[in-house]
Amino acid sequence: MTAIQREKMDYDVVIVGAGPAGLSAAIRLKQLDPDRSVVVLEKGSEVGAHILSGAVLDPCGLDALLPDWRSMDAPIKTEVKEDNFYLLGPAGKIRIPNWPMPPLMTNHGNYIVSMANVCRWMAGVAEGLGVEIFPGMACSELVYEDGKVVGVVAGEFGRDPETREPGPSYEPGMELRGKYVFLSEGVRGSLAKEVIARYELSKGHCPQKFGLGMKEIWEIDPAKHREGTVTHTMGWPLGKNAGGGSFIYHLENNQVYIGFVVHLNYENPYLYPYMEFQRFKHHPMVAELLKGGKRVAYGARAISEGGWQSIPKMVAAGVALLGCSAGLVNVPRIKGNHNAMLSGKAAAEAAHAAITAGRAGDELNAYEAEVRSGPIARDLKKVRNVKPLWSKFGLTASLMGGGLDMWLNTIGLTAFGTLRHGKSDAAATGLAKDFQPIDYPKPDGKLSFDRLTNVAFSFTNHDENQPAHLVLKDPSVPIAVNLPKYAEPAQRYCPAGVYEVLGEGQDATFRINFQNCVHCKTCDIKDPSQNINWTTPQGGGGPNYPNM
Repeated sequence: MTAIQREKMDYDVVIVGAGPAGLSAAIRLKQLDPDRSVVVLEKGSEVGAHILSGAVLDPCGLDALLPDWRSMDAPIKTEVKEDNFYLLGPAGKIRIPNWPMPPLMTNHGNYIVSMANVCRWMAGVAEGLGVEIFPGMACSELVYEDGKVVGVVAGEFGRDPETREPGPSYEPGMELRGKYVFLSEGVRGSLAKEVIARYELSKGHCPQKFGLGMKEIWEIDPAKHREGTVTHTMGWPLGKNAGGGSFIYHLENNQVYIGFVVHLNYENPYLYPYMEFQRFKHHPMVAELLKGGKRVAYGARAISEGGWQSIPKMVAAGVALLGCSAGLVNVPRIKGNHNAMLSGKAAAEAAHAAITAGRAGDELNAYEAEVRSGPIARDLKKVRNVKPLWSKFGLTASLMGGGLDMWLNTIGLTAFGTLRHGKSDAAATGLAKDFQPIDYPKPDGKLSFDRLTNVAFSFTNHDENQPAHLVLKDPSVPIAVNLPKYAEPAQRYCPAGVYEVLGEGQDATFRINFQNCVHCKTCDIKDPSQNINWTTPQGGGGPNYPNM
């Protein structure tokens, strides 16, 4: 086959992903040198299209990047006024008082925001500084030369869906080359995954751990709306089946963000995370809040939960991992956007110094050092034992032991040193013969909804003629291995109904409805045989979360 010829464009820095990390890096590079050439490539149809609204933002990252943001008409208005923590039972709740909480757990001074709108605003700031931003430009592969990452291929489409060879309408895309390439794709990005494997960046670090976060936006009865209120819950309905919890954030305009997180190291292959979320909304406390309201959007994404122990080496020749591509989420705080912004700023400063010194394509060790010793390290090291305590000993141990350790860490001490994570989330999956199926209530269509109905509220779209971006390494594994051993959990762990087992016995087949995919990456993480490879869709597509 003749080598594909592509046009090439050269930049100082190429950034993949227009999330808070990538945009922060772009803004900082232009602040340092207005003549620096910077491009940001975003696979979503627009900036923010792949970011479902709803987060509590610690503004420390934005304060460091744009100290005057409060006078820049940023869409960051709703300051947290009230913090609530509850331990739920099937019909009741216990309020956990705020006073025993470590200081780092307070939300005083934080804001409830739509991160999609924050990123849209940040993109405007970046473009005002001269950054080039190209939405709808999925990056399908990395470009290597002499063992270094020198660029990416973006905008390729038209491959045959069966052979994956160039078809009659093939467009080869472009090579965008940079002295440095920043990967800020979010959790389990396909290019970051490739870089981590190629350069063995996880060697010597714990395996990354993940959760599946599902979220709905509701418009509720104004009489029930309490703007600025943040509520977190633990316990029911998950119980001992899995770790996780919920969040309920009251934004402006009578909107609330209802979220539910399931830690993906659960054992029971019959667990159905999406249905646990739907069941949660029938708890009396939540049902009363939502009664009379309407759901207006739905989405899901994986969350990096490994924390300090699981951060891989973040640099290799010519490339750096930013934000969730490196796994910088503070799990007990359920916050990562501030660290994403700080990582983008730090990477930009390291790249600026390197380029100014005449360097290109080497390892940005100054960036790595800043993350390992600066404010990101101080944030993550304090909470490093919460997740392993929860995984090994359960919720109670995590609340008590993790709380004690976080308190001690505020004065530079620790009760446990640094606990390590065990096996990967995929390897944690147990055999079907050792568990019983879970009987989930049927959605009522008022508070709870079936998956396909909810996926329609993610406004997901893929061209049916593009190659499936969900690739089986061995097509026989789902039926020959996963079905008899694990009751093929892909039917349940996917929050978008992508995977189906049709028929029974020798007639059973495995179907992938890739058009439904909301790009959460759970399948790439949780498949017990590690047989599913989530790749960047050639031709784009994915959710189109509303601008709200």
